[in-house]
Amino acid sequence: MERIRMIGLGKSFGVRQVFSNVSFEIKEGDRIALVGPNGAGKSTLLKCILGIEELDEGQVVTSPVASIGYLQQDVNLGDASLAEEIETAWEDVHALEDKLHELTTYLETHEASESDLQRLDYLQNRLEWLGGYDYEQKTKRIVYGLGFTDEDLDKPANAFSGGQKTRINLAKALVRSPDFLFLDEPTNHLDMEMLEWLEGYLSSYRGGILIVSHDRYFMDRIVTGVVELDHHKATTYRGNYSRYVAQRDERLKADTIAYEKQQEYIKKTEEYIDKYRAGIKSKMARGRQSQLNRLERLEAPVTSHSLEFKFPPAAMSADKVLVLDHVSIGYGSGEPIIADVSVVVRRGESVALIGPNGAGKSTMVKAIIGELLPTEGYIDIGNRVQVGYFSQEHEELHNQWQVVDEIINNYNFTEEKARNVLGSFLFKGDDVFKLVGDLSGGERARLALLKLFLQGDNFLVLDEPTNHLDVPTREIVESALKQFGGTCFIISHDRYFLDQVSTRTLVLEDKGITEYLGNYSYYKEKLKEQNDIAALTAPVQESSQTVARGENEIILPKDESKKKTNTYMVEKQLAEVEEEIARLEATMKMYEVQLANPVVQQDLDEMSKLSKQIEDTQHDLDSLYEKWEHFSELLGEYKYFILLSTKFYRKCIKFIDKHNKYLII
Repeated sequence: MERIRMIGLGKSFGVRQVFSNVSFEIKEGDRIALVGPNGAGKSTLLKCILGIEELDEGQVVTSPVASIGYLQQDVNLGDASLAEEIETAWEDVHALEDKLHELTTYLETHEASESDLQRLDYLQNRLEWLGGYDYEQKTKRIVYGLGFTDEDLDKPANAFSGGQKTRINLAKALVRSPDFLFLDEPTNHLDMEMLEWLEGYLSSYRGGILIVSHDRYFMDRIVTGVVELDHHKATTYRGNYSRYVAQRDERLKADTIAYEKQQEYIKKTEEYIDKYRAGIKSKMARGRQSQLNRLERLEAPVTSHSLEFKFPPAAMSADKVLVLDHVSIGYGSGEPIIADVSVVVRRGESVALIGPNGAGKSTMVKAIIGELLPTEGYIDIGNRVQVGYFSQEHEELHNQWQVVDEIINNYNFTEEKARNVLGSFLFKGDDVFKLVGDLSGGERARLALLKLFLQGDNFLVLDEPTNHLDVPTREIVESALKQFGGTCFIISHDRYFLDQVSTRTLVLEDKGITEYLGNYSYYKEKLKEQNDIAALTAPVQESSQTVARGENEIILPKDESKKKTNTYMVEKQLAEVEEEIARLEATMKMYEVQLANPVVQQDLDEMSKLSKQIEDTQHDLDSLYEKWEHFSELLGEYKYFILLSTKFYRKCIKFIDKHNKYLII
């Protein structure tokens, strides 16, 4: 089994240490995420493992025949066509083809020696090993999977958009099916359709993968382990991203308790030593001093950074915060980008707007904030609604100003007050005198968030608010938005973020909007149910039959198209739903017994935890009841063998009465 082992890696730039004593391994089938705050050295570590950057200490041990595909961030593409750019991934294969062609041409006119035959055998086997005999098919499969067409193959690679360039670089990394893939921010600029294609591809990839990404939803679905790089150290965790977060929090909590207990022990021991340093107990005091000297001191646990904020209390507004009434939006006299859309956003909601790139999401936001007038219909902002806008391009920032001036000039703060609020958003020391135009993407996003925080608006319109933010900052923004008492309208490709903050999802496609009454995962679940039902009830076309009788042909008429349900599959899924209902109803009974326990009732934390578990389980049960109705309706015959609860029994009876069917027990 191929593997790459990192042993005691260390890297510094001058006096600044990036990381030290980093050790882990990647083997076939591993999908490892490398996570940590911006500036922790994740991309540098990737380059050191690949040999692009020189290590100061440690070594990387890998098989000499192992192949590695590498996706870098923001690589500039040349004037070559897309097809030619992808072909560069096969340069070694083309070199082998040239050598093989040269040898076979020579052998056509010369007698083959033993060494010639050995060389021919080697070249043919090596070419087969590298996929040289079907590389064109592999290339097309990857290129088409990433959304490119035959027409795109002849276009200059540097003429494509940022997202398309990311996909070109991704294709170059994937096309060889290397033993290992090193992917640095592979999800940048990809829309949700491309993200799902990539997730499916990587999930079935047989080699080892090392990924640097801020996309937590992507990591949840892909990775089997996490390496956290923070404060110059690497810590390894097993499982996906959510499992890593749980383990990290448990570890931090345990480390904090251990540190506090040790500090308390040290304090009490030092007090004892000071009290009895002289006198009858001086010998015992010296003994305790010796113990204290030998004690291995624990380091105080540290988190990635100290950014923490909450939005100020939101002022009361009208119930209808935003109304779009039969709105069409476009540019000039051409076809509208959005056609006949009606939406109502109410006070306290957090509404997510999603859809493929180019569907018109940013256009819709521009119309909401008044930068673009609808061509038809009207947009109404409710009474006492104060709109705060976060632009993904941060046009509201002034590139020629210093960071401190961005706050002083907009909010009439003194320099001292401006520096204080900037410090709370991690602009320390001379950082406040940087030009806004010289800031990194993450710094610009933090400055724009600070301005939004200071404005105190009650309706936040957020266009890609997590772009360029590292994971710890995204978690803090999520926490602030969940506690925000106002209304939010959010565009984002960050599916994990949407799951945390949104309560309703609007899907913009084909110029119109479809509404789902839940977060992103709820939307995906409902979409899957719709697709499953559509597949099960798809019409079966029975073809015409031709029967020969001697010289004559009798053509039997084609049967009418009918919708035929795959009864076996429906029954199977219905049985699975019933089994899950049984399990969850038993779980609910267990929770109810625990809730009635007087000991548990005395523990507020345990009561809160139980209440949340009951709420989540009930939500899952309600969803299962809906599925049971769907599948039962498809069968046209309704049966349930074990009635596990009065509630479900009543649901069955109500359903049977509605459809005038019989219950078989």
